[in-house]
Amino acid sequence: MRRKLSVFIAVALVLMAFRADAYQITFKSNYTSGKAYLTYYMGKNLNIEDSAMVNAKGIAIFKNSKKLPGGIYAVVFPGNRFSADFLIDKEQVISIQADTTDLTKTIVTGSPENILFEQYQKFTAVKGVQLTTERTAYLQSTTAADSAKHEAAYNKYNTELNNYRTNLIKTHPNSLMAVLLNAMKEPPYPEKVPVTRQDSLDNYHYYKTHYWDGISFMDGRIVRTPFFLPKLERYYREVIAQSPPDSIIKDIDYKLLLARTAPEMYKYLLNWLTDEYINPKYMGQDAVFVHLFDKYHSKGLTPWLNEKQMEVISRRAYMQMANLIGEKAANLEMLDTAGKVTPLYEVDADYTIVLFWDPTCGHCKEELPRIDSIYNASWKKLNLKIYAVLTEDQKPEWLKYIHDHNLGGWVNVYQTKAMADADFAASRPGFRQLFDVTMTPTIFLLDKDKRIIGKKLSWQQINELLLVKTKNKNG
Repeated sequence: MRRKLSVFIAVALVLMAFRADAYQITFKSNYTSGKAYLTYYMGKNLNIEDSAMVNAKGIAIFKNSKKLPGGIYAVVFPGNRFSADFLIDKEQVISIQADTTDLTKTIVTGSPENILFEQYQKFTAVKGVQLTTERTAYLQSTTAADSAKHEAAYNKYNTELNNYRTNLIKTHPNSLMAVLLNAMKEPPYPEKVPVTRQDSLDNYHYYKTHYWDGISFMDGRIVRTPFFLPKLERYYREVIAQSPPDSIIKDIDYKLLLARTAPEMYKYLLNWLTDEYINPKYMGQDAVFVHLFDKYHSKGLTPWLNEKQMEVISRRAYMQMANLIGEKAANLEMLDTAGKVTPLYEVDADYTIVLFWDPTCGHCKEELPRIDSIYNASWKKLNLKIYAVLTEDQKPEWLKYIHDHNLGGWVNVYQTKAMADADFAASRPGFRQLFDVTMTPTIFLLDKDKRIIGKKLSWQQINELLLVKTKNKNG
């Protein structure tokens, strides 16, 4: 008897453990057929988590043996025209009753979080109407008295809304609703009116320091909302200084360190940062991507990526490693128009432009004459030389273009197919990898020591950079 009881208890414990780690969402609607979808918010999209057929009684059941991460979810009705939002947190067994004729009467049971959510939605719906009414009345006011009246009413309703949110956060600090409301809040901006440059800097540092107030990178629930991504984009694209890359790297490492205890946050953050910096918008930020690869991807800390994704990331990282700003450019040993070996490092100049091009490239045909014009008019006086590399095996066309456009003042070089094959056989990286040449023309600017000071720039940007460099040098 004791043995049977022990077996029964063991089985019961297994079933309890299974149920604790499982979810079941029961959805009842006015539909009697079709497929409904369980979706979740992430970034700007709704992503499908599960699907279920609606039976003749209007019921669809979504269930799985795994636990759902916390966040904002939505059941999408058959036909994909309507959806009903709800929250998922600790409670994973939830019932939803909704009717497309009036989605405001959607009922969610089995979750205290959704009680808060429903109360908030009802309160904000009322305040939203009041605010809109007062704003419209204010805009239509014909007297100063009317304007003041409606402005005061608008401010009153807005204060009530903010007080409601603040009170909810205060009374339910660990709730998902508190997380959502904190994510929606604008960062506090200092009220100090800047007079000096230092005042402006102080205001900026205050804003940046408090930008993430109320949001924890150790809480993965915020990822499954529509609020986190815009905040993340704004921070890394507008708030944080875009150079030097070291400051971005330091900031990223700190946030990823915090996120290591929240797998959903860590995965989302590292994926987004990789996508953001794999093809950076600002020169020099490729160092951020190389750092992400070196510290995280290459160490096996992104097991969710498949083989193809890792191959793309690895290839891109290796192409960027050899040409980071501030590093010495790789030496190239190419043949000049006479067939003589002419290494890049034997070009004696205060500045060297390394230009990758081919004579059949339409954009090259437009840009090279302009580059030669500014070179003869201005750059030559700075002791600058152009090391122009043919990227394709088109020697006859290349020689003709050089002759027709009088580019004899440049150091024009190319690589034979035999030389390229020898590099490949010896596993030596070619010029395309060493200088990340994926399109033409590609232009690098080197200093006297052949360190990269500008990369992938237009001739106008190079001219501006040279003006800054020479001004600082002479000043």
